Amino acid sequence: MEELFREALSLTFWIALPILAALLITALLMSVFQAATQILEPTLSFLPKALVLVAVLALLGAWMGGRLVEFARQVLESFPGLIQ
Repeated sequence: MEELFREALSLTFWIALPILAALLITALLMSVFQAATQILEPTLSFLPKALVLVAVLALLGAWMGGRLVEFARQVLESFPGLIQ
């Protein structure tokens, strides 16, 4: 059971990592741009972050879904052993 929790946390980390890293880089670039141009509009950074999120999900969505399906299959196959 402990191994299953460890694997679930690891899977969560690896699935969230590309999205969070891409959004962090985008936010940093937008912050530098806003600081350099002194445009302090909070809604200015929303569109680039939304576009990056959509792009990352389009590129890696199949991989993320595949990993989740494989984990769910593994959990369901080992379910009888978990309840004993």
